[in-house]
Amino acid sequence: MAGVAEQRLQQLYAAGDDPWNFRRSAYEQAKFRATRAALPRSRYQSALEVGCGNGELARHLSPACASYTGVDAVEIAVEAARRTVPRGRFLRSYLPAELPHGDYDLIVLSEVLYFLDAAGIASLAAQIGRKWHAADIVCVTWLGPSGNALEGREALQLFVEAVGREFSCVSDAGQYRIDVSEGGR
Repeated sequence: MAGVAEQRLQQLYAAGDDPWNFRRSAYEQAKFRATRAALPRSRYQSALEVGCGNGELARHLSPACASYTGVDAVEIAVEAARRTVPRGRFLRSYLPAELPHGDYDLIVLSEVLYFLDAAGIASLAAQIGRKWHAADIVCVTWLGPSGNALEGREALQLFVEAVGREFSCVSDAGQYRIDVSEGGR
């Protein structure tokens, strides 16, 4: 995530490691529970969460995974994620970039796509399609104004088209939606 989006994230996290109140917000916690409920399988060998933030979603998802890897652009978020899910592996990386190597059977993209531009989304989709074509993919998309060049629905549509897989909307809560693509088994 480079440029304006990167600066915005740095500014958001400058005041602390929970700029969206993930830990205490009933709305955010309900969204995390809905994301866990949307997983196509009850167990995964290895998950990759792109845009893991402070690890609050990982706290909900990691019990279903033998291993969990999260990536975020902001160091304070990565440090918080490590404290939140000590058994997970959390790395700092600005997208578009090479994602961490692994044999992931779950890819989670929660409220991250609209921080990328169209080229960044295409790069991310190409990596996922090339390296983890059999993984389940879960996309959580904020439907309100993001303040970024791309809004949620537009960013999701670009990703779906670029990755070239069928997605189903499994939850539309008005303010956000959860879309899932089941991989091969």
